Amino acid sequence: MVWWEAVLLFVGGGFAGVVNAMAGGGSSLTVPLLVLAGVPGNFANGTNRVGIFVSNGTTIWSFHRQGISTYREALPFLPPVVIGSLIGSIAISQVTDRTFETIFGILILPIIFLSLKEPKTVRKGPNFSKTATFILFLCIGIYAGAIQMGVGLVLLAILTRSGLTLMKANFVKVLMTLTVTMTALPVFIIQGKVRWLPAVILTCGLSIGGWIGARIAVKGGERTIRFFMIIAVIGLTGKLLGLYG
Repeated sequence: MVWWEAVLLFVGGGFAGVVNAMAGGGSSLTVPLLVLAGVPGNFANGTNRVGIFVSNGTTIWSFHRQGISTYREALPFLPPVVIGSLIGSIAISQVTDRTFETIFGILILPIIFLSLKEPKTVRKGPNFSKTATFILFLCIGIYAGAIQMGVGLVLLAILTRSGLTLMKANFVKVLMTLTVTMTALPVFIIQGKVRWLPAVILTCGLSIGGWIGARIAVKGGERTIRFFMIIAVIGLTGKLLGLYG
């Protein structure tokens, strides 16, 4: 790894950490950056989880420091996302690096459009049965275990429609993402699909960004940051799809 790749991962990781703390979608930036830094697709997927794990812990700590925490609301959703994450991470680790990069590159576009919609609390959302809720979050867990990108946006969209305030929904989203990552990361480590030097550099950036992002989320204001992230992601998509070198 050359020096500019390390700088790219650190700075890009910090930017993505801010975005993850405020809503989600930071992996749409960090995974392409890892590929750009020479980490193959599935290795980039596993390496990214190290940073996500540590930065989510940092984000939760930052929320706590500002007096925001709500664990009770998250408990019913944790079992299905854990099971789903285990299934998804095992399944995605079986595909080739090139296949993963193509899948990820295609999925970036709908995630970008989802990120353009500002989340708002909806007091009267749909009332799902326990079975439907379990299946819904099982599917979310499978996707999160396999891809990760944009799962925070999906969770926030669902949680804000369950009556939670935007700030509480954000905290629950981060907690659930942390839980999913705790399940998926060991699968990638056991299979040897983590590059540790890029992981450490990216983790430092993500952790600092997560701490800053939690403070920005509490105070409000994220449109400018998200705008620049979207521009960067669009540019990196071509790398994953093999449109240029």
